[in-house]
Amino acid sequence: MSHQCAPGAVLRSISENRISNSSFRNGHSLTDCRSINNFLPGGKLKQSLRATLKRGSFAGVATAGAAALLLAGCGSAPSASSSGSATKSDYTACMVSDSGGFDDKSFNQSGYEGLQAAAKDLNIQEKHVQSKADTDYDPNLRSMVQQGCKLTVTVGFLLGDATKNIATANPNSHFAIIDYSDPTFPKNVKPIVYDTAQAAFLAGYLAAGTSKTGKVATFGGLNIPTVSIFMDGFSDGVKYYNQKKGKSVQLLGWDKDKQDGTFVGDFKQVDKGKVLTQGFLDQGADVILPVAGPVGAGAGSAILDAKAKGTDAKLIWVDSDGYLTAPAYKSVILTSVQKTMATAVETVIKSDKDGKFDPSPYVGTLDNGGVALAPFHDLDSAVPADMKSDLDQLKKDIISGAVKVESKSSPK
Repeated sequence: MSHQCAPGAVLRSISENRISNSSFRNGHSLTDCRSINNFLPGGKLKQSLRATLKRGSFAGVATAGAAALLLAGCGSAPSASSSGSATKSDYTACMVSDSGGFDDKSFNQSGYEGLQAAAKDLNIQEKHVQSKADTDYDPNLRSMVQQGCKLTVTVGFLLGDATKNIATANPNSHFAIIDYSDPTFPKNVKPIVYDTAQAAFLAGYLAAGTSKTGKVATFGGLNIPTVSIFMDGFSDGVKYYNQKKGKSVQLLGWDKDKQDGTFVGDFKQVDKGKVLTQGFLDQGADVILPVAGPVGAGAGSAILDAKAKGTDAKLIWVDSDGYLTAPAYKSVILTSVQKTMATAVETVIKSDKDGKFDPSPYVGTLDNGGVALAPFHDLDSAVPADMKSDLDQLKKDIISGAVKVESKSSPK
């Protein structure tokens, strides 16, 4: 999939000071065609730039310099953003997102933060490329190999086939994939997986114990293992609360026994996430767990609207600490079921850089801190002291094995 820049528009924007450094955040620069494409329509790069300069449409050293940067920096597609300098190690770690992108306020963003941390802490170079659609996965991965990446981290279940294909074709390159494991992976692929059912169990117990209506809900993006594992744990946490407290809190949106429930159909339709959440609110649910990446914003929006009308409802985020990554909804975020992906990504990169690549899966658990329940932040006062005590003990019991948390989607 090719990505082209529209240099005439770029030069006009530079000349008119409409494009500034603030336009290119998260590692992007004027030499990054993919970044420019976020702002400008497509066009033929080198021919247009040269023609534009020859016509003398824009004068000034700064404009010419910017044009030179663009001519030098835009190469064959797919292009990748990168960071690094001559003083850094020649080791390059790379990352390819799924179609949610690195600003998804969820697992792509968390993984990318790990790549950035590794680049800083280990003094290495990094490259990253966002996938706009499923058809980008193979070419984006192939591009990373061609650009000399020592280890390429792919983010998400949806990149499973592409990771396997490109890794098989490039046995001397190393790969890691977040949230997916396949026993048929070649030996140059390391899965980074999480037993999120453990942390989601705590969230289900918390949701049931703080619900005022006796109804809580969850929904997913797609019915795939990395989504249903949250829903399984959440369901069992609600069930465990009912057993321990003699209650009958009802869960809407997921039937663990049937492995069936409410799903958006993808991880993109934020409006549909809002509609589903409103439906749960209308049925009386007052604590809702969306397991749908960026679609969680739709749930947050519906709950904020309900709050403005006097309904006391709360949101539980997933993957990252939503209070920090989705601050627009922090006033209604009770907690988050976290995967500490940044730590895992940096750990795997460091091992590879040190010559200790190991294809055995990294499994995040409550015990090793790979999964966790986030702080309650602004809603801390809404969680009674006895509930906090219960959660502390329950975490210990899960780690010790005294309480079994089981999901057919848990890493084996």
